[in-house]
Amino acid sequence: MAAAIVNEHLPTPLDATSEQPPLFDGTTRLYVSYTCPFAQRVWILRNYKGLHDKIKLVPIDLQNRPAWYKEKVYHENKVPSLEHNGKVIGESLDLIKYVDSNFEGPSLQPNDPAKKEFAEELITYSDTFNKIVFTSFKGDTVKEAGPAFDHLENALHKFNDGPFFLGHELSLVDIAYIPFVEKFQAFLSGVWNYDITAGRPKLTKWIEEVNKIDAYKPTKTDPKVIVELFCARFLAKH
Repeated sequence: MAAAIVNEHLPTPLDATSEQPPLFDGTTRLYVSYTCPFAQRVWILRNYKGLHDKIKLVPIDLQNRPAWYKEKVYHENKVPSLEHNGKVIGESLDLIKYVDSNFEGPSLQPNDPAKKEFAEELITYSDTFNKIVFTSFKGDTVKEAGPAFDHLENALHKFNDGPFFLGHELSLVDIAYIPFVEKFQAFLSGVWNYDITAGRPKLTKWIEEVNKIDAYKPTKTDPKVIVELFCARFLAKH
């Protein structure tokens, strides 16, 4: 079961004028951007495991990012990154496994060997899924993006005992996909009037159930903001 609901005050993002928080002072920090789907994966997991007091959220303004972030915290200069035990690590798919294994709270990795194998397959496919949909924005979007959502629909048929990818319990697989499906759904609907749930009953149910998860709710971005951000990034004329 997920941890109790926490109404957390979200700090103001740090920008180029902000001072750097202390480094390696014993505090575990999760560096995020509030609109970045990669960072959102780790943010949802942190909330779900009830780690609000154990992992401090540090938002970065990616449009005006502080120089110290690249120079002193995370040389890749991306989010998410996690400062823990005297080191800083990144890559969202690695981080959700790391946080799940190294912190208290409910585990989101399956014990069942068949589910374990399927989970690895789907987590690996998530990069392909994202690439297909992101690439589609530059081409015949609906035609090119459709098969990626069909793949999710088919995957959701594998374990029929619940609405999630591995059955009735939320797992790291769901957390890997939630932020991207949220962003893609808003953008495809807002710009192309394309409903990713049409003709995909399992995906429809999955999105409904995901939206009930308290750990996810504070991490969501307003759909209008998603459309604006994605239009500026993917549809702007160069």
